[in-house]
Amino acid sequence: MTLPAKVVMGWWRCSLALFFVVALATVHGGSVTYDGRSLIINGQHKILFSGSIHYPRSTPEMWPDLISKAKEGGLDGIESYVFWNLHEPKQGQFDFSGRRDLVRFIKEIQAQGLYATLRIGPFIESEWTYGGFPVWLHDVPGIVFRSDNEAFKYHMQRFTSKIVSMMKSAKLYASQGGPIILSQIENEYGMVEKAYHEGGPSYVRWAAEMAVGLQTGVPWIMCKQDDAPDPVINTCNGLECGKRFMGPNSPNKPALWTENWTFRYQTFGEEAQLRSVENIAYNVALFIIAKKGSYVNYYMYHGGTNFDRTASAFTLTSYYDPAPLDEYGLIRQPTWGHLKELHAAIKLCSEPLLYGTQNVISLGNLQNAYVFRGSSGKCAAFLENSAGQEARVIFHNVPYTLPPNSISILPDCKNVVFNTAKVSTQYNTRSMTPRVKFDSSAKWEVYKEAIPNFHDTSIRANKLLDQIGTAKDTSDYLWYTFRLNQNSPSLKSALSVYSHGHVVHAYINGVLVGSAHGTLKDPTFTMENNVNLRRGENSISLLSATVGLPDSGAYLERRDAGLRRVQVDGRDLSNYTWGYQVGLLGEKLQIFTPLGSSKVRWEKLRGSTQSLTWYKTTFDAPAGNNPVALNLGSMGKGEAWINGNSIGRYWVSFRTPKGTPSQTWYHVPGSFLKPTGNLLVLQEEESGNPLQISLDTISVTKACGYVLKSYLPPVTSWRVETRKYTKSQRGTPKLQLNCPANSTVSRILFASYGQPTGNCLSEYKTITRCHSPNSKAVVTKACLGKTRCSIGVRSKIFGADPCPNGQKALLVEVQCAS
Repeated sequence: MTLPAKVVMGWWRCSLALFFVVALATVHGGSVTYDGRSLIINGQHKILFSGSIHYPRSTPEMWPDLISKAKEGGLDGIESYVFWNLHEPKQGQFDFSGRRDLVRFIKEIQAQGLYATLRIGPFIESEWTYGGFPVWLHDVPGIVFRSDNEAFKYHMQRFTSKIVSMMKSAKLYASQGGPIILSQIENEYGMVEKAYHEGGPSYVRWAAEMAVGLQTGVPWIMCKQDDAPDPVINTCNGLECGKRFMGPNSPNKPALWTENWTFRYQTFGEEAQLRSVENIAYNVALFIIAKKGSYVNYYMYHGGTNFDRTASAFTLTSYYDPAPLDEYGLIRQPTWGHLKELHAAIKLCSEPLLYGTQNVISLGNLQNAYVFRGSSGKCAAFLENSAGQEARVIFHNVPYTLPPNSISILPDCKNVVFNTAKVSTQYNTRSMTPRVKFDSSAKWEVYKEAIPNFHDTSIRANKLLDQIGTAKDTSDYLWYTFRLNQNSPSLKSALSVYSHGHVVHAYINGVLVGSAHGTLKDPTFTMENNVNLRRGENSISLLSATVGLPDSGAYLERRDAGLRRVQVDGRDLSNYTWGYQVGLLGEKLQIFTPLGSSKVRWEKLRGSTQSLTWYKTTFDAPAGNNPVALNLGSMGKGEAWINGNSIGRYWVSFRTPKGTPSQTWYHVPGSFLKPTGNLLVLQEEESGNPLQISLDTISVTKACGYVLKSYLPPVTSWRVETRKYTKSQRGTPKLQLNCPANSTVSRILFASYGQPTGNCLSEYKTITRCHSPNSKAVVTKACLGKTRCSIGVRSKIFGADPCPNGQKALLVEVQCAS
């Protein structure tokens, strides 16, 4: 079944990279429909590559560069969620300013000639606090989130309708000449649908009908939703959609992959779990051929930063930093470049893939050839080796060597132009350079947060209150205070606090006596400490802190946080009279802003640091245009602000199993800075040392390339006007190196043509007996002082063959400097 809409493909512009051409489109409006093969845009079937870039995880000043680099990387479109709690923090009060300016973001995508997929949700998960729901929704009487519940459906439809109306008013749907070709309703609901029993399927049907009824003129999708009703398309999310996706639930729907995870998001206390670009590329190619996939979106292509308190429970402030574009917007190689080459190679096969017939030929036990032949006789082949070791196969009477777990792409069924496991793109190394040091105590001022006791609080309850319902996400903090009378002094009283998370700090008579926290896997925990109690009245003040709210699971509205049981010497105090204070006084007065900082008395930093302390200083911005980050490696746990802008939570003290912080550097966007007199404020929960922090600039300082001479790219031409692939000459393979803009190769760190040991991922690279003595001289002449250079990988270029009959490679590592 198809849906009407408009999108036109304009002129095609070619970019030749090695032997590829990437075709890029300018959106002018037309129609968007679909069939069982692909989306159909302006009457043409399309294979599309997309990347997730979330507008609030960067800044408007960053958007043009991010989108431009995505386009240069061979993407056809950008995908983004819509963040309900960001846009409607209070019921009926909407905010679409600054980083929230969704219309501006979509228009920037359009201006650069890319398509857009708008994932309205409005539940998004996305490691975003409360899954994107505004916390006021929690207090709507009788509400049950994501169910066939009238209260929830009313608010979900109201917000969804508002977003659709905004897009229509700005003429951003493809049916109006805009870039939006797909819209998403709900998000991975299939993961929780059974928990809602008969109410689950009825809610899915309602959500689909409601969305289609908004008449956007473009198809709607539901990811991970096998029962998505017609005409809504069910899509795949995951690491291996080429293997695990059951496929569309109708032969009339195309196979779409909305989330190809480039990384596993990281939480505080966890080690990073990286995914190789070879694995990403293999699974993309497999999805295209095994599932007849026609749309692949990388989640994330640029992760960015969870500014303010927007990250979900325990999630790092840095989001998907190992993506093709890192947190700062710098190109991360070889991921960006290898995927760019993959996109170009697959696009060379577009006609037989989209309009041809498929034939699968067995080449061995775990080797297959996927052959696509068009009606015009064009042939494209994909040779897959799913074994864990190299395989030699015969295809069309020609021998081919296939690396383990790889796919070779042959746009003419003869010549290999790309293999998913052979990375010819350069590697780069990111460096942090301290530019501003904050090591002078004379430049720091401190404000000690007051520890409230029972008499200071205005909220009372004869029970332990839920933190989410009480604080309503206006702060991470909720004070629980209690008066305890003691007949005689005690040096061995046992304090036990059971919490649903995520952190608790215990104070008795204003003195810190203990702290504890949970983890993402087990946010509940018990803190047990021996404490001293004085004769008479003792003030017990327990500070409960959340580190983001939960973002997933059924019945999210039932999730709670905060203290659940408090005992002293076995006595349960949970149902005694408690006093509560939401947040910290410094937060209430906004002392992290230039205006608010004048409302309290700051003192000079003297002696040792203490818990619950605010630190303030000023600094001048570093020169240049390189990205900037705050190195908080000496701090504990808290939040940081620059000129009143929160750069997010930090939690350096929660170490990984290897004993290192999960995150040390915290991104400071250039738009947060002014040339001089920048205000830096840190709110430290524990006892960090501000004298050892620094403001660092980030740059790519090294580039490395490794090319095997046997990997010979045969295709060097492409006729754009007729979209005909033509075999040209076999060219000399080339090693290409690029330094970032405004920098050049300043030093040759390693160069060897022959059989060097190591590769670009190796810390140590060594020269062997098979080595051309001219290696460094050739590389120096070609690259020194240049922003980019290219070196042919051929013995003649280096004067002679250093070891005849042996396979040769060129390994080069250079230093980049501005």
